[in-house]
Amino acid sequence: MPPAHARADSGRRSRPAIIVHGGAGADPADAPDELRDGIRASVAAGWRVLTQGGSSLDAVEAAVRVLEDAPRFNAGRGSVLTSTGTVETDASIMEGDQLRCGAVAAVGRIANPVTLARHVLEDGRHVLLAGEGALTFARSVGMPECDPADLITERRRRQLETAIADIKGTVGAVALDRSGTIAAATSTGGMSGKLPGRVGDTPLIGCGTYADSMLGGVSCTGTGEAIIRVVLARRALDILQDTGDPDYAAHVAVDLLAEQGRGEGGLILLDTKGRVGYAQSTPFMPVGWMAASFHEPQVPF
Repeated sequence: MPPAHARADSGRRSRPAIIVHGGAGADPADAPDELRDGIRASVAAGWRVLTQGGSSLDAVEAAVRVLEDAPRFNAGRGSVLTSTGTVETDASIMEGDQLRCGAVAAVGRIANPVTLARHVLEDGRHVLLAGEGALTFARSVGMPECDPADLITERRRRQLETAIADIKGTVGAVALDRSGTIAAATSTGGMSGKLPGRVGDTPLIGCGTYADSMLGGVSCTGTGEAIIRVVLARRALDILQDTGDPDYAAHVAVDLLAEQGRGEGGLILLDTKGRVGYAQSTPFMPVGWMAASFHEPQVPF
């Protein structure tokens, strides 16, 4: 058997697929049309890359960027605010052939942190950069900075001012391309009212994001501290390897999150055959997916 870090295809062609999520903390009664439109646009962006022969890494970056740009989601513009009223974002991205990965944490002034994480991956010297160090790196690779105020929405100001607690959410995508390579990416503003400098699961490889082209890919969302405790993304792939059923693996992993991690959340999962799975312990998690067997993105909410 080839090692888990070897290229997956060996001449084999795969049927592409992609699945995205908009966070297990989403409220279905709050601007549902915006949620639906955002998920549909995200799936379409990633699918466009895949059908044009692009890589799964390009596809998940494109899909997540759409959600970072959509103010309804807790990532990029529209991120929740820290206790001091600022935005600090986390993101990660990983490809499953060589287990290359990149991540950033507690970053401000960057509208698309998933792209900064992609630059960390491509640079190859490190996996995770944080805070001012991440911003210095962003400048070195020519990433534009934005006015911090551009990332803040009135919705998030009201939530902080009215002390609406425990608002959290994440966005993420997992894709399989024609070469059989799986990639995953996740991005978040974290939890509302968090202490400045707080970092959750999203930028921690194996916790919030993981991809292995011999097994599958995962993007998680929910209570970051709980997800970290159980190393949820990697554990979900172990369960998938044992069971061979992505939907069952997703549900077992979420049960593990609740029982051992003592928190709530959800995840999306894609296996090497392009089969999707997802589950959450919260009332709602917007998801959407696309594969060659469908004529349009599947957005079941």
